[in-house]
Amino acid sequence: MQEDADAVGLSLLSGAHLTLFPRVMAELKARSLDEMLVFGGGVIPSKDIVILKSQGVAEIFGPGSSLRVIAEWLERTLDEREES
Repeated sequence: MQEDADAVGLSLLSGAHLTLFPRVMAELKARSLDEMLVFGGGVIPSKDIVILKSQGVAEIFGPGSSLRVIAEWLERTLDEREES
């Protein structure tokens, strides 16, 4: 909010993704920032990725995802949002 960010990226290796992602999403909503692009990465099981995406997380990148792929996705997704 203070930095006028276009997106929030979270990286979790603790296994607390089903706790922390929803907390971040709720806090963004409470601050009227629920349109913020939220994405993340870490060791997150496929079944949990489905849950997180249903809660509004745009994308999850697993172990070994290259920074280039993530940056390209982020750029493309932000461009698409700007166009609509």
